[in-house]
Amino acid sequence: MRKKVILACSQCLNRNYSTMKNMAQHHERLEIKKFCKTCNAHTIHRETK
Repeated sequence: MRKKVILACSQCLNRNYSTMKNMAQHHERLEIKKFCKTCNAHTIHRETK
């Protein structure tokens, strides 16, 4: 079962990306290093609630 999740920047808390997550395998929150247009840098983006 896959679930749509939203990723937010850890620096500015801007919600920039959305992706799919496999709920059968991943129970913890997703963390990916991606580019933030607001910060103009690569930062860690975390899954929001």
